[in-house]
Amino acid sequence: MASYLKGFISRRKMLANPLQLRFLQLLHRLLTNGYPLLDAIETVKWNKELEKPATRILTCLKDGMSIDEAFDQAKFHPLITSYLYFVKGNGDLEGSIKKCAAMYEYRIKNTNKFQQAARYPLILLFIFSLLLYFIKQSVLPSFQDIFQASMSASSTVQVSIILIEMLTTITFVLIFVLGILLFVWLLTKGKLPIEKQLNVYRTIPLYRSFLKLQTSFYFATHFSSLLKTGMSFKEILDHMTRQKKLPIISYYAQQMTSELSRGVHIASLLTVFTFLEGQLTTIFSKNADAQALEKDLSIYAELLMEEIQRKIVKIITFVQPVFFTILAGFIIFIYITLMWPMFQLIKTI
Repeated sequence: MASYLKGFISRRKMLANPLQLRFLQLLHRLLTNGYPLLDAIETVKWNKELEKPATRILTCLKDGMSIDEAFDQAKFHPLITSYLYFVKGNGDLEGSIKKCAAMYEYRIKNTNKFQQAARYPLILLFIFSLLLYFIKQSVLPSFQDIFQASMSASSTVQVSIILIEMLTTITFVLIFVLGILLFVWLLTKGKLPIEKQLNVYRTIPLYRSFLKLQTSFYFATHFSSLLKTGMSFKEILDHMTRQKKLPIISYYAQQMTSELSRGVHIASLLTVFTFLEGQLTTIFSKNADAQALEKDLSIYAELLMEEIQRKIVKIITFVQPVFFTILAGFIIFIYITLMWPMFQLIKTI
């Protein structure tokens, strides 16, 4: 519990997303203009908002830390530090910073779109919950008092009360259960072995398809960047195994390394991993030349990024209409339930 709270507090202290993106973009611009890394970060300090993280990174680098460790100490997002980890292997600092900034910009845009799409449904869900509580506690008992004189209307009110209570109970229990499940998952996720985490991810329909695209993107991107250095497949996988910010990639790379030592071809290995796209097998099968493989993986990573963006937009545009339709159905149900006793009373007049 203490470790979870510590991790939660650490995330709360993370540098704001727009500042992280601005830092990366400014750093890339300076590196492109020929500034050495330390001089570039020193120049970033001229920006008052970026002075604190720049100072922290500069201090860490001068103390002998690697660039990913320095950014981690400055409270940058794990996706950024995981990207910068591979700079130690490929040596392409400028290119890595550029790709990292582009990827993080996509992430911020998608997060903002999702927050905007979810804002009104959440507000409406809160209002609807209050409405249900008000109807259950105030409206239906008043109906019961009004229609006591009519036996048919009174019995109809009783049915209405039961239906409203059922809907209220289902709504609040569903919200409560989902909240508990989310809390328990966040609490226990770090303690579960990666194999069990993957088993959980396989049971979540929408998320597992997104995770498959994301994992394939990271694998293709980092494998292609390390191929440029002339590393062998085993050296690349060893490098991927040692990083800990992308646990699925680390786990898969470890599994591949052990199988490669037995003489199994990497193309055959890729077919057994649930969260890697089948196209990766085709790419590795057709390319014996490292340069051609690096080019194909780089292009495929770009295609995966576009596919991820398309799926995210599709999900966002799908969420609101579905939620509004369900909520409208609930409102119509409540309206009919409330009007039903009145119709019964009218019949007796």
